[in-house]
Amino acid sequence: MNGRGAPDGPLVVAGLLVRRDRVLLCHRTSERVWFPDVWDVPGGHVENGETRTGALVRELHEELGIVIVEPAESDAVRVVTGEFDLSVWVIGQWAGRPGNAAPREHDDVSWFSLDQVSSLPLADASYLDLLTNALAGPP
Repeated sequence: MNGRGAPDGPLVVAGLLVRRDRVLLCHRTSERVWFPDVWDVPGGHVENGETRTGALVRELHEELGIVIVEPAESDAVRVVTGEFDLSVWVIGQWAGRPGNAAPREHDDVSWFSLDQVSSLPLADASYLDLLTNALAGPP
């Protein structure tokens, strides 16, 4: 948590896919109401009755067409703001080839190195530290 107290916004989960020295990000379409036209970590809202990790498995399948094993460990990082309560897991293994399985939400899905990420418009300023840390250590 970021120390701002209890979350005010929706519960959101995301999976940061890491392959060698690159991370996978999704570009949100300019028509999106929430954070349009920025690069984001794939994921989405936790639905009623779902666990965070269950929602992560579902969201990564819906958005990228991949299958992951439900994480047993706690989230890698949690970002809590007045707009959302986001839990992010670093994902190093999956089945399938990640692609844009949600074209109404994203207009591009790409792998980026740390040098490339630093110049992208990201959905949240805290992502740069998250991406830097994920690329610094083995997933």
